[in-house]
Amino acid sequence: MSQQSGRPREHGKDERLPSHEVTAGAERAPHRSMFRAMGFDDDDLAAPMVGVANPAADVTPCNIHLDSVAGAAIEGVESAGGMPVEFGTITVSDAISMGTEGMKASLISREVIADSVELVAFGERMDALVTVAGCDKNLPGMMMAAIRTDLPTVFVYGGTILPGEHGGRDVTIQDVFEGVGAYAEGAISRAELDELERDACPGAGSCAGMYTANTMASLSEALGLAPLGTASAPAESEARLDVARRAGEAVLYCVENDVRPSEVLSRESFENAIALQVALGGSTNGVLHLLALAAEAGIDLAIEDFDAISKRTPHICNLRPGGTRVVADLHREGGVPVVLRRLLDADLLDGDAMTVTGATIAESLAALDLPADGEVDSDVVRPVEDPIHEEGAIKILTGNLAPDGAVLKVTGDDRLRHEGPARVFEGEESAMKWVQEGNVESGDVLVLRGEGPRGGPGMREMLGVTAAVVGQGHEEDVALLTDGRFSGATRGPMIGHVAPEAFVGGPIAAVEDGDRVAIDVPERTLDVDLTDGELDTRLEEWEPPEPDYRSGVLAKYGAAFGSAAAGAVTNPGATRD
Repeated sequence: MSQQSGRPREHGKDERLPSHEVTAGAERAPHRSMFRAMGFDDDDLAAPMVGVANPAADVTPCNIHLDSVAGAAIEGVESAGGMPVEFGTITVSDAISMGTEGMKASLISREVIADSVELVAFGERMDALVTVAGCDKNLPGMMMAAIRTDLPTVFVYGGTILPGEHGGRDVTIQDVFEGVGAYAEGAISRAELDELERDACPGAGSCAGMYTANTMASLSEALGLAPLGTASAPAESEARLDVARRAGEAVLYCVENDVRPSEVLSRESFENAIALQVALGGSTNGVLHLLALAAEAGIDLAIEDFDAISKRTPHICNLRPGGTRVVADLHREGGVPVVLRRLLDADLLDGDAMTVTGATIAESLAALDLPADGEVDSDVVRPVEDPIHEEGAIKILTGNLAPDGAVLKVTGDDRLRHEGPARVFEGEESAMKWVQEGNVESGDVLVLRGEGPRGGPGMREMLGVTAAVVGQGHEEDVALLTDGRFSGATRGPMIGHVAPEAFVGGPIAAVEDGDRVAIDVPERTLDVDLTDGELDTRLEEWEPPEPDYRSGVLAKYGAAFGSAAAGAVTNPGATRD
């Protein structure tokens, strides 16, 4: 960029571009003066203004490297003739806040990210966006902002961390959380837990398995908001920077051809994303976030749709936490497009759905140089006709405990039936203490309530509790259900998003210690052994709890959240049932 002086010249910018309002005409001389103070010149001011939203931060390895990713995207924008304008937003480290009161900020950060990016793009009259994301809630937050602004946008993921090495095997943060339970059980020493802690996370990037960030990055391809083949490259790789550069170039194509999220997203693109989620064995958080994105886009999507698609779509990827491999392994086999191609070939995907590149899913897959099916390691991606499970990994359960639905990710026996006594806890902390004291018995059903979107507020993820249960050897014989959420790294019969939540008087509020709770995965039911009359009587006697927060951001967003069954959105213009 260089300052230019002399006669004023018309820059010829398309008057339909929002930035025309702040860069064109004599009356905008003060505005241009501000831009010139930042080093922009006449050529820049004549170009489309592309906002590069960057949540880089030192609070999580997921985001610590994002300045380099955003920098590569800026290079791409400049090379394609755009005017890149970088701005920041927040992030919260889910893994570091996990198990603390701070985890209540996680889902709220999704809303703050969406709100802040929307505000900057709107206020500064930007023409397009490149949205960069690292930690879990960055991804849906950035995609929500793109939908709200409906500006030409290309989504860029920061990439996965590589697995650590411990005792000759790959390890991830999941192993450390489960190691805490194993240590409490006496199965490993404090010294071994310390070594595991030091080995699990070797550098920058989001958690290594098909956990929430990698799930949402994968789904961004199926939705069409990111070019195919961009989700799986590791954070610390030249391939990741190349992805970002190409995204910066691609956004100018979107501007020139008026490709907007509203032109890309459709009912079919969301069905494609769900099919990919259940085939991958992706995070239960994908259910919440896809529902929220659909609500923002005004597309009819219900929680029941996940189960319908899961029933017809096999689980074919051996990825953690339900499997043994990590996303870096998937990348070496060709990445997400290899999975999409198998689903398309099996008529489980709509190939006519659009992408930000202007090509359809089918056209984009045909243009990629992918390994032949026979060259793909079947220990990473199985053939559709020889799946890990005949049905997808996501199950939606309903019953008298969850009239509006609850979410389970199958990581083991997909024919599970479990019945046992309820062990009821008001919140995560008391449950974690009880588990760590060694009180868990085979057959138990832990019921954690008061952790929903409004009740928490913020719908905490509770990997600490679930990992402690699994780490103590109860992966298949103890169940847990909650109106809160789980990390993408959670495994075992753990049922989240129970709706309606306890805070608003959902049936989960009526459960008492010792009640018999029955879970039937094949039948998709979640019930407590009480009659409708008994449940009604208990709920009539139930007293709504007082909110824990009466001021500040938690009170503000807590009061605005809708039901988890509809994505827990706060936007008053979105579907909020």
